[in-house]
Amino acid sequence: MEGVVKIDSKGRKSVTNVCKEPCAIEKGMRLIGGKWKGSLIYHLKDGPVRFNDLARLLGGASKKMVDQRLKELEAEGMVIRKVISDRPIAVSYELTEFGRTALKILDDLRVWSESHKL
Repeated sequence: MEGVVKIDSKGRKSVTNVCKEPCAIEKGMRLIGGKWKGSLIYHLKDGPVRFNDLARLLGGASKKMVDQRLKELEAEGMVIRKVISDRPIAVSYELTEFGRTALKILDDLRVWSESHKL
């Protein structure tokens, strides 16, 4: 049930049926809205990408930041980490089916941003 804003005779606003937990948009933004998360998901759209390649694709992000965001996405079930070799350690990341569901949203955001020259 959505919150309803009521205005009394003195112009004061009050809200009834207030949601006690984050709304659906807030929950979604927590998953894909963190810094670099959307970009990481978008760069994984075509298949597995090695860690160092992802770090290069996100020119402004440190490797530590990329690693943190990938761990968060992995914990949220958005990406899968695969070890390619042990010596030297090489890993790749790819989207899960759940992670792929975010691609339409991110593409719509890209189109919106480009059309408004943001």
